[in-house]
Amino acid sequence: MKKIIAPILAILLVSCDGETVKNTIDTATAIDALTEYSTVNKVFQDVGNNSGDAVLSSEGTASTAKLTATKAEGPVITIDPLDLTTFPKTITIDYGTGVLCKDDITRKGIVTIVSTNWYGVEGSVHTSTFTNYYHEDYKVEGTHIVENLGQNTDGNLEYSVKITGGKITTTSGATIEYSEDSTRTWIAGSDTPLNIWDDEYLLDGIQNGTSSKGVDYTLTVEESLHFVLLPRSIEAGILDIDVADIEDIKLNYNTKMVTILGKNIPFGY
Repeated sequence: MKKIIAPILAILLVSCDGETVKNTIDTATAIDALTEYSTVNKVFQDVGNNSGDAVLSSEGTASTAKLTATKAEGPVITIDPLDLTTFPKTITIDYGTGVLCKDDITRKGIVTIVSTNWYGVEGSVHTSTFTNYYHEDYKVEGTHIVENLGQNTDGNLEYSVKITGGKITTTSGATIEYSEDSTRTWIAGSDTPLNIWDDEYLLDGIQNGTSSKGVDYTLTVEESLHFVLLPRSIEAGILDIDVADIEDIKLNYNTKMVTILGKNIPFGY
């Protein structure tokens, strides 16, 4: 989303209605809020992807009765209790002092997941919390809860995603708050559960929060966002954004156009 921030700023600055915008909120502050949102959203989407991957990996580990699942290039994953049938089960993902992962993101610290059943089982709930966990230089806090809602009419698994108390802290000490109430539909990659990178999913729902400067923002998915993990991108969908007093910014990933204050401009502006 970061490449879309520049055209939004350009429209705000050259718009005939720019004076109205200036009277409600400083445009640079609004852009700062959107930029921060793009960062915090990426971090928490990443948490969901990697937590799900860890639960899937743990199922394979438990089936072979290993004490831990350790990859030379990855985190140490510990399962307690170590069997296939006892739940709830605590899965600990320990990145130690830092692991450079396949997506070129360095993660450190601990993510703890409490699962009521395996990831593919309908009704299972997976609650993630964080201990000194960092995504690059951002400290991550909050509670991330995923519930398996079962298969939809197309045979794809759906998951509810709720994030409460979400917060990232920058190296300068600034904090960005975030919450989410969404539905993720797993549309590709479910037949290779131990490979997260071929996954694709649809996202629907609402995300909101407060920037480090106290600016509130709300994002509502108007048309399902189609996420691809490698390379990380949004392939399609429509997202509506309200930031402070600037309402109805629309990002159309189908047409690669952003609409704000009645003006349209390509993402690549």
